[in-house]
Order: sequence, then C-alpha cells, then structure tokens
Amino acid sequence: MPDLLAGETGERMELDVYYAEFGELFWRISDLGFWKLERGQTFREPGYDSWEAFAAGDWARSMRILEAGRADMAAYHRRAAERGFTANRVRVVEEPISPYLQWELHALRIRDQSGGPVRVLGPEQVAEFETARPLPEVYTLGAEVMYEAVYDGRGVLESVRRFADPALILRCRQFIVDLYGRGEPLESYFAREVAELPAPPGQRA
Repeated sequence: MPDLLAGETGERMELDVYYAEFGELFWRISDLGFWKLERGQTFREPGYDSWEAFAAGDWARSMRILEAGRADMAAYHRRAAERGFTANRVRVVEEPISPYLQWELHALRIRDQSGGPVRVLGPEQVAEFETARPLPEVYTLGAEVMYEAVYDGRGVLESVRRFADPALILRCRQFIVDLYGRGEPLESYFAREVAELPAPPGQRA
C-alpha cells in the first residue's frame, strides 16, 4: 500500500512541548475516540518505575508496581468514558515475544481490563501494508491531531511528529479502526500466549 502517512512528515515537537499539549488535548477528544497503533517490538522506558524494575531483572517487583497502578488506570478510563470517548489500541505482536513486549503485554492487560480496549494482530496480518517500511507508531485524538512517536537508536522516545490535517487524521484513524476489527481481544491472546511464559531477562545495555 502507499505510505500510511502519504509522504507527510508532520511538525517535529520536543517532548516537553508535546507532553503539555497532549495532556490538554486528550481530555477534549470527541466521540471519535483515541486510537493508537503500536508496531515496534522492543523499546526502553527510562523513568517508568515498572519498566525500570523489569530492566533491572526484578520481574516480581515490576509486576507488583503494575498491579498497584490498577486503580489509577481504572479512574483514568472512567474519566474518559464520562467525557464520551474510549481509548483504544492495536498491538502488533511478533513471536517469539520479545522480553520488552512480554512486559508491555502485562501492562496493556491491566489497561484493557480497566476500560481501555486492546486488540492483538500478528505481523502476517499487516504484512500487506508494510511493503515499503514497517507501519508507524501513530495515534489519533479525535479528528483534531495525530502524533507519530519517534525513537532513538536505543528505543527511547526522542520526540514526536504532529499532524493536523483532518483528512489525513481521519484516514489513519479509520485504518487503525479496521485493524482493530481484525484483531484478537488481548485477554484471550494473553491467556493463550503470555500468561504461562517464564519471567524474561532484564533489558539493561
């Protein structure tokens, strides 16, 4: 298929500016909702306490931290529902599952159980869309704005690209919605492929 972003590169934003804007715009999302496509298989999330514990090799502590955040996650998604929208995600999962993604799927399961639905796709289900390059990590906030996450060579979020063309945003949103419709609910995938995996190794370089 043609590049999902139609050759658009967006406006580069530094993270501090992005975080401030995202925090404001997220709570203004319309009933079109929040739709996120996650494609990469290995990232680093320094500063996130659960990831830090996982990366240091303390899987049990990492899982305890995730569980301790369940109530806040549920409150977050209740607030979204009260404002008339849902935060939805599509996660592409390659097997064998990477250590990072094993950790992330546990985090996503709590999100899914707390009101933020997640669906899983295998790489074969998106291969037809990746003839030129892997699908981008993009997410839409209603029809107002879309962001693409940009990572450095170590897999740490470096910046974002911001897109404001409503036609492009709606087209990408519909693409993610269509993928979501083809995906498997995270809960059933998790029970079958993730729940019984042994604790993964840490991820320190």
